[in-house]
Amino acid sequence: MSFSGRFPLLLKKEPAMSSKNRPLVVGNWKMNGSRAALGELVAMGKGFDGALRSKIDLVLCPPMTHVALAAQAAVGTGISIGAQNCHAKVSGAHTGDVSAEMLADIGATAVMVGHSERRTDYKEKDADVRAKAEAAQRAGLMAVLCLGETKAEREAGKALSVVRRQLKDSVPANMPAHQLVIGYEPVWAIGTGLVPTAKDVEEVHALIRGDLKRLLGKEEGSKVRILYGGSVKPSNAAELLAVDNVDGLLVGGASLKAEDFLTIAGFYR
Repeated sequence: MSFSGRFPLLLKKEPAMSSKNRPLVVGNWKMNGSRAALGELVAMGKGFDGALRSKIDLVLCPPMTHVALAAQAAVGTGISIGAQNCHAKVSGAHTGDVSAEMLADIGATAVMVGHSERRTDYKEKDADVRAKAEAAQRAGLMAVLCLGETKAEREAGKALSVVRRQLKDSVPANMPAHQLVIGYEPVWAIGTGLVPTAKDVEEVHALIRGDLKRLLGKEEGSKVRILYGGSVKPSNAAELLAVDNVDGLLVGGASLKAEDFLTIAGFYR
């Protein structure tokens, strides 16, 4: 396996032709942005025109402090608003936490669970991620469930086994396809400028698709959208979207600017 900033196996292959699922692009602002930054969301809404809306779904996940404001700003734009985390329980003595039901109450329609930064910073385990995905299902939210291997695991030849374990132990058994999105983000590619080769992405996504069919049944497993994430930017988005079983992208830093985010989404025109 090699990682680089390019996809040498892809030349002029057209994006978004490898899946029958409706494409999805999710933006993750992480711990960035202020109230003023919501102007970027307004600009995204203006650029997300009817032609593009008919082809793809857009979800933006701002910091928790901005979810309600973003949900209000996104009304009429076609952009859905998600959160970056939730607690597994409905309510209780959990100072500083927010439940999936609370997120739904303020206008969110999606929530990320299991991002590698949560797994690393807060030692979240697969069981924790599963419980949060179940909470999202309970609250009627779409769970964007993230998984991916570290650089050490990849170099040790364990990438596929790590992803397989995370998927098996994190995905609820009865999760319907319309409430589940899988985000494959190699930990070593997040914010580093490195991306795996097309062959590596295709291999992991094929494994995820096959395992989803076994976990959820062939029909439901085929409908779950699988996103690639990790140093996604306008310069490599088209190549990533051309890979088999890539139903869309999970975008970090490039989602902070309307121009970059819309350029990535625009490859579906």
